[in-house]
Amino acid sequence: LNSCNLGYDIGVNTNAAPLVQSDLELTDIQLEIFVGAINLFAMFGALSSQHFTDQFGRRKTFLIAAFSFIIGSGIQSIAQSYMVLMFGRVFVGLAVGVGLAIDPLYISEMSPAAHRGELVTWAEIALQLGIVFGFSTGMIFSGVPDETAWRYMFGCGIFMPALMIFLSSFIMPETPRWLVVNDRENEARRVLAKIYPEGYDIEPVIDDIKEAVRREIMAEQNVGWDVILFPTPAFKRILFVGLGIAISQQAVGIDAIQYFLVYILDETGIRSRDAQSAVLMFIGVVKLVCIIIAGKLLDLKGRRPLFFISLCGIAGSCLVMSINFYGSSYSASFAVFGLSLYMAFFALGMGPGGWLVPAEVFPTCIRAKAISLSSFMNRVTATLMASTFLSTAKAMTWAGFFFLLGMIACLVLLFVYYCVPETKGRSLEDMSIYFAEITGDTSILETEEKLFREREVREATVEITPRTFTPPTARDIPPEALQDATVVGTMS
Repeated sequence: LNSCNLGYDIGVNTNAAPLVQSDLELTDIQLEIFVGAINLFAMFGALSSQHFTDQFGRRKTFLIAAFSFIIGSGIQSIAQSYMVLMFGRVFVGLAVGVGLAIDPLYISEMSPAAHRGELVTWAEIALQLGIVFGFSTGMIFSGVPDETAWRYMFGCGIFMPALMIFLSSFIMPETPRWLVVNDRENEARRVLAKIYPEGYDIEPVIDDIKEAVRREIMAEQNVGWDVILFPTPAFKRILFVGLGIAISQQAVGIDAIQYFLVYILDETGIRSRDAQSAVLMFIGVVKLVCIIIAGKLLDLKGRRPLFFISLCGIAGSCLVMSINFYGSSYSASFAVFGLSLYMAFFALGMGPGGWLVPAEVFPTCIRAKAISLSSFMNRVTATLMASTFLSTAKAMTWAGFFFLLGMIACLVLLFVYYCVPETKGRSLEDMSIYFAEITGDTSILETEEKLFREREVREATVEITPRTFTPPTARDIPPEALQDATVVGTMS
């Protein structure tokens, strides 16, 4: 439900943006800022999410995000000026950032390891389903006047957060990990008893949680930001791959195209709101189906083959769009075909792979910091692309703009071919060894080994620490036991 809500707030802007521009008489630059601002404010929301989740717990963080969604959606729906509209955008953007961060965190901490991958995949599918819901608002409110329809579209954004407030308040439990970290182990045991089968021994699960927390604290204390800010060759190559994939996912233009689909359709001659909504829903469903297929193929065929297929398809679809816009007459059906191909090929590889590969190449010692940095760079790129889309397209013409996106996809393809390794079935340790070998730099292995050795020393210290033992005296032994010489000798 949280993912659907996030998707809805992304998808609804595609229909609402041109209506907002017409009603409030916004310039193209104002509209670009309005659309791109959701990613900008989402960055701050994601950065603040760690404080909320650690300080107040995972459940209350869901509440914070939901209330922020409701406030932002309400303000946007009643806005009479651009400044008020942007004020509401701040709350929505912050909520998107917090929601994107808390969603996978809650799933990973609540679900048994055997089901985590599947549940995270379902969260991605639900996100795309929410985008389709957002697309459908154009059809639902097609009979409503333009100056009112966009307000209804934004206003509908309060229903799913309201349901989320009910679920997080009365049904969803707090995660066992947060409870253990905050010395509430008995509550954690009760939650785990509901998650695992009846009679399952949950004490090893509690121990695993404690050990994972200790390792993260140790990594945080022993490896600072210097490793990322002043990296050795191995760490530099790892960051180049992880951050490069995260940036590339948005550099091919997915968010920008998705937000401004209506403008592209309008340029091809599809100007009816009903027709535009039908096309948007068709494209959204195509992308949704391809995401489901990609979830199966990534583990079956590997990451690199799907990246190659995805990027070749993106480049080809952009070329189709560029050819369509070249000249004086445009084909609407050709444009729909090209956009559908673009969304399908993006969903097959660059979409899910853009998040998967960074999580698989960063070693334990820099994992938390590097993943946060990759997410931040991904959102920065999305903000820049969305905030300059219309201006760039008008300056270069639509044909030139799609040709540029195709060239970017080709450059990303070369980057993947020469720099990105296959991560399917390879552990974090395997990846560390790989990067150490290709760069001739063993510092990464030394850093990982340092953490491992310190953990071993810590565990050994805990095991062999002598305990103070005071032999019992006669006063400590029951009178009846003193009559048995064997008991007295044994206790002494």
